[in-house]
Amino acid sequence: MEQNTRLGIWLMVGATFVFAAQDGISRHLAGNYNVWMVVMIRYWFFAAFVVWITRRNGGLALALRPRKPVLQIFRGALLALEICVTVLAFTLLGLVESHAVFACYPLIVAALSGPVLGEAVGWRRWAAIGVGFIGILVILKPGFGVFAPAAIVPLVGAAMFALYGLLARYGARYDSTQTSFFWTGTTGAVVMTAIGASFWEPMQGSDWIWMAVLCVTGVLGHWLLIKCYEVAEASAVQPFAYLQLVFVSILGVSIFGETVEPNVVIGALIVVGAGVFTLIRARKAA
Repeated sequence: MEQNTRLGIWLMVGATFVFAAQDGISRHLAGNYNVWMVVMIRYWFFAAFVVWITRRNGGLALALRPRKPVLQIFRGALLALEICVTVLAFTLLGLVESHAVFACYPLIVAALSGPVLGEAVGWRRWAAIGVGFIGILVILKPGFGVFAPAAIVPLVGAAMFALYGLLARYGARYDSTQTSFFWTGTTGAVVMTAIGASFWEPMQGSDWIWMAVLCVTGVLGHWLLIKCYEVAEASAVQPFAYLQLVFVSILGVSIFGETVEPNVVIGALIVVGAGVFTLIRARKAA
């Protein structure tokens, strides 16, 4: 497909807005029901979508025979559990602080890309990684009497998502994007059903509407992201993914009554700045 960076940027902006809305809905539902059930129902819809889209594109037979089946299963399970951890963070810390910490995942990817993928990481990117984690410390404020153990939860989620991203890169050497997408949805649905079925609880009628919207936003966000990477280079559009932090902050303050502390703003700016720098250095290295 012909490259169109401007369109890719707009698609990335749209995807981040949709994902921010999805996070807001997840925070609402997980505040009223258990996280396992919410993520399980979301994955049922997601799995149905990936099976449909894979069959529609004529790739189901190939998707069922991945070259790295253990890797694909592990990736799918890891992402499902990461979503549970991150949604739990929303209920413990709120959207703003959770995403401020979660924004460090590109730095973790850069730090682990050497030992996991064998990629070269220069001293400039290592310096940016160090600066980014200073930003995380600014957000968490350890040692000042206000540090809460729950603040570790979004950091764990970021580490899990970074590992998922690295394994996705590694898996791309052997299987197509469509095959990986298929196993991401189906494995996640199996794992979450095995965990979440025993946590089922009645849901109010109005919340089923929100659950339906959550399922639709999940599919729409992934579709926008796929289209984004089809029309533009990942390195050109990835910095705009940080807009999700802006969108969730607006949702957190205006809808959930969260407050944005100065240390969170300063720390988030440090983390985002370091993340953008690592993306720029990675692009130049490539």
